[in-house]
Amino acid sequence: MTETDMTTIEDPSGSADSRLAAAAGLRSFMQLSVAQRSVVILVDVLGLSLHETCEVTGATLAATKAALHRGRAQLRLLASQPEHIAAPRLDADDERRLRRYVDLFNARDFDAVRALIAEDVQLELVSRLRMRGEAEVSTYFGNYERISDWALSPGFVDGRPAILIRNPQEPDGAVRGFMLVEWRDERVVQIRDFRYAPWCLIDAEISTMEG
Repeated sequence: MTETDMTTIEDPSGSADSRLAAAAGLRSFMQLSVAQRSVVILVDVLGLSLHETCEVTGATLAATKAALHRGRAQLRLLASQPEHIAAPRLDADDERRLRRYVDLFNARDFDAVRALIAEDVQLELVSRLRMRGEAEVSTYFGNYERISDWALSPGFVDGRPAILIRNPQEPDGAVRGFMLVEWRDERVVQIRDFRYAPWCLIDAEISTMEG
């Protein structure tokens, strides 16, 4: 089936897929491609129309329908698999890098944090913006520097190594968001910050990292 053919598809299972997407955990969403993940979230979780989704993503109607169709199919497949997957064990180097990033962030040593990012680093502040390149992404850390309603700790979200965000001013100490950081050798090449996407925490399995 070509991408053009996708414009003619009417999916009678759309409402069921919307319920499935709303119940899906982060682990499932992160296994979709970026295009599929974006469209499924916009249509099935946030309730945008296909045309509104095209305006947000800049994709054609054919590409949007194709991504939605394939993303829904992948979520159905993932939903049929066992839900409980043991959290991966980090090797010593991965854990060292993650803890160093968290420690520097909590110490508000943002010059040292900026020194860790690669020249071609990419940032997604989920539900807000995207940035690319060392100069542009460096401005992102200034936002955290100006506020104090956060404290970071290493952990896992749906079995994936993550940086948990809590508000130290709240007595319950609940996780309010998280970050996913990817490395190339000793440099950060990708940051996904879910601080402004609390829906990603719904029904997510969250655990702290020992030590």
